[in-house]
Amino acid sequence: MSRPTGTVVVVGSLNVDQVVTVDRHPAPGETLVATSFALLPGGKGANQAVAAARRGAPTVMVGSVGRDGAAQVATSLLADSGVDVTHVSAVDVPTGLATVTVDRTGENTIVVVPGANASTGAEAVLAASDTVASAAVVVLQGEVPADGIAAAATAATGRVLLNLAPVVPVGRQVVLAADPLVVNEHEAALVLAQLVPDTVVPSDEAALVGALRSLGIRSVVVTLGARGALVSDGEHDAGDRPVVVAVPSPRVTAVDSSGAGDAFVGALAAGLAAGEPLLESARQAVRVGAFAVQGVGTQPSYPTLDDELPRVETEDAEVRA
Repeated sequence: MSRPTGTVVVVGSLNVDQVVTVDRHPAPGETLVATSFALLPGGKGANQAVAAARRGAPTVMVGSVGRDGAAQVATSLLADSGVDVTHVSAVDVPTGLATVTVDRTGENTIVVVPGANASTGAEAVLAASDTVASAAVVVLQGEVPADGIAAAATAATGRVLLNLAPVVPVGRQVVLAADPLVVNEHEAALVLAQLVPDTVVPSDEAALVGALRSLGIRSVVVTLGARGALVSDGEHDAGDRPVVVAVPSPRVTAVDSSGAGDAFVGALAAGLAAGEPLLESARQAVRVGAFAVQGVGTQPSYPTLDDELPRVETEDAEVRA
C-alpha cells in the first residue's frame, strides 16, 4: 500500500534505549531485580522519523551520533525503515543514551543523557538547510539545542510540527511557527506558562488548548495517552472560540508505553505530508500510538502501512475551549 506524499524532515535526537523491565518501579533507595534487559534504537527524533517512514512518508533524519559502537544501535532501524540518514553526523562525543524502566502495567520512567545530540545545534542544522527548506513537514522536538530548533524553524518553508518535549526555553517566534504544536497535557501547561509567565494555567485541558490558540499558535494537538488527543486546527465557533475536537483512542492492552507519543507524532507528520487535514491525521495517529504500546521498545513497535491498526469504538466529540 502506498500514497503520494511530500517529504518529512526530522531534526532531532538519536539515542540508544537501555530498556529494563520490572514488576514495579523501585522506591527511592530500593534495589529490584529486573525481569529483562535490552538495548534498542531510540531518541525522540529517530523514533519520529521511523514512525513517519513506516507510515509511507519519504523521511530524512538530521541529527548526531558518536563515533562509537552505540551509534550502530542508534541508527539500526532508520535505514531499514527507509529513512535517509545522509544528514546524520558522527561527532567526537558519545552517542545519546536513554535509560528506560518499564513496569508490568506498561508505565515507564526515562532518564536521558544527551551526548552527541548536544551537537545538533544551529551550525549542524544550517548544513542541512536546503533539505529542511524543501520539506513538506519539518518535525522538531526538545532533545536538541534550542538554537538548532530555532534554525530549523527559520529554514522551514513547509509546515512546522513542533513537539516541544521536553519543554525547553525557545523563542516565542519558534512556538508561533508551529502548525501544529504537539504536546501532552503537562507540557501544554508548561508552554503556556513559558509564553505568558504571569498567567493562570487552566486545569481544564480543552481550555488549555484554547489558551494556547489565543496566543496566535495556528493549530494545537494535546495528546492524552489512552484517552486519545485534543485537536484544534484553526476553526472558531459562533462565539469566536477555538473549536477543540476530542479524538478518542482505541482500547488496547499496553505492554510498553515508551515511544507511543513519538509514534503519534511521526504518524501525524506522515498524514500532513500526504496532504491530509490535521484532524484526519490525528485520527490515524492515535491508532498508530495505540498499536505501538502493544509492543516492547519504541521503534520496533511501530506499524507500517501493511499492519492493521486497532479500531476506535467511539466517535470524535467537539468540546468547549
